[in-house]
Amino acid sequence: MSRDDAAGTEDAAPAPSEAEARRICEALLFAAPEPLGEDEIRAFLPGPVPVGAILRALATDYAGRGVQIECHDGRWAVRTAPDVAPYLERLQVKPKTLSQAALETLAIIAYRQPVTRAEIEQIRGVGVSRGTLDLLVETGWVRPRGRKPVPGRPVTWVTTTGFLDHFDLASLDDLPRVEELAAAGLFDPPAEPPPQDQASEEAAAGGVDDPDAT
Repeated sequence: MSRDDAAGTEDAAPAPSEAEARRICEALLFAAPEPLGEDEIRAFLPGPVPVGAILRALATDYAGRGVQIECHDGRWAVRTAPDVAPYLERLQVKPKTLSQAALETLAIIAYRQPVTRAEIEQIRGVGVSRGTLDLLVETGWVRPRGRKPVPGRPVTWVTTTGFLDHFDLASLDDLPRVEELAAAGLFDPPAEPPPQDQASEEAAAGGVDDPDAT
C-alpha cells in the first residue's frame, strides 16, 4: 500500500491504540528498503499518533538485541548491532575499496560542506578527477547540492544520510573534531610520501591501468 492510499484512509479509520501504532511502526521499519523520516511513517498511520515518542520507545526496547533501531539525521532504520556485525560478514557484499584520493575528498566534503570541486582541489593541493567524485556518488555517501552563487556557478557537494548511516553518526555534529584528529597524529605527513601526479590518481580512482606504468 502506498503512502497516498494510507493517507486516504485517515478519515474512515479510527486512530490506532498506542500498542497497535508501535506494531505498525516496527513493521514499517523492517519492511522499508531505506531509512524513513517521521513524516513518512506518520502518513501510514490514521489519526494523530506521537510517532517520535513511539520510535524512541522502540529504540529503547531493541537496545541490547541483535538488531537495533537507530536514527540518523532524523531518519529511522533497523540496523545490525555493531557487536554482532562481524558474525554476518559472509552475508555482506564486499564494498568497493576507496582510493586515498577518494578518502581525502570524502573527508574534505564531510568537514567543509557544502564545498565546490575547486575548493576541494585547493585544500588537497592536487586536482580531483571526475572518477573520484563519481565513485563517492556511487557509494551513496556524497551528492551534489545546488550551485554556489559565484561566477561560473560551480556545483557544491555534501554528504548524505547514507554517509551518516554507514559511519554510525546521528548527525554531522558527531564527526570527530579536527583538533582531536590532529592530536591523534592523523594529519602528520609520512616520512617519504610517494610521488603522485594527477594522471595516476585518475587511473586509481577510475579503476583503469596507468598508461605510464610498466
